[in-house]
Amino acid sequence: MTSFEVLIKCDPDMMPTRSNPGDAGLDLRSAQAAVVPARSRTTINTGVAIAMPDGYVCLVHPRSGLAAKHGITILNAPGTVDAGYRGEMLVTLVNHSDEDFQIEKGDRIAQMLFQKFESPRLVPVSELPNSQRGTSGFGSSGVK
Repeated sequence: MTSFEVLIKCDPDMMPTRSNPGDAGLDLRSAQAAVVPARSRTTINTGVAIAMPDGYVCLVHPRSGLAAKHGITILNAPGTVDAGYRGEMLVTLVNHSDEDFQIEKGDRIAQMLFQKFESPRLVPVSELPNSQRGTSGFGSSGVK
């Protein structure tokens, strides 16, 4: 199992945790009370900083319950935390509802997933090889 160093800059209860054994995501909590105004956004402190080795990325995803029940999601979902970043993780929440949303300190606001990745070397070419799809874009595969 891979281990990452985690610095909790506020209450030790803010350590990201899995809600259930086997869950992919670890819950991030709000380190502050805040309001996400209706049809607006707010950036929330988590009190968490992490250190990952090169070749890993932390992806910060919305929590499905907040999205389904309250219209709260992450503005740039998923948020990307690169291995070299050592600052506090911040989460910008956006409220798609018509009502202000209150967040209390300790509320679970997002979930983070760690992923290995490759950094390919890009090779400039004068044209790309053909494929079955070609340049067909948005909606090209139909609805049904």
